[in-house]
Amino acid sequence: MTLVDQPVKLHHPDREEIELAPVLHALSDPQRLQIVRELAADSEPRPCGSIELDVTKSTMTHHFRVLREAGVIQQRREGTTKLTALRREDLNARFPGLLDAVL
Repeated sequence: MTLVDQPVKLHHPDREEIELAPVLHALSDPQRLQIVRELAADSEPRPCGSIELDVTKSTMTHHFRVLREAGVIQQRREGTTKLTALRREDLNARFPGLLDAVL
């Protein structure tokens, strides 16, 4: 496999690295909050494209990156699809009740 063929590894903070300020910042945007609400309503990971917002693809990518880097969501590649899930267990362990209060 050449460097070009290697998939880009997505950064996810470990549970103990998740900090409150970045999580609150990620949840402060209405579009990102909508993404979190939709993920919270589904127990299975969802393809990014299955969540519809009235924004451009690049803006959607930005919102997912902010959520992922804050530790709110987990993403993994499966073929050409990027599956996204809410990190409910990690967030509840770090900040009990926060997700319930926000949702």
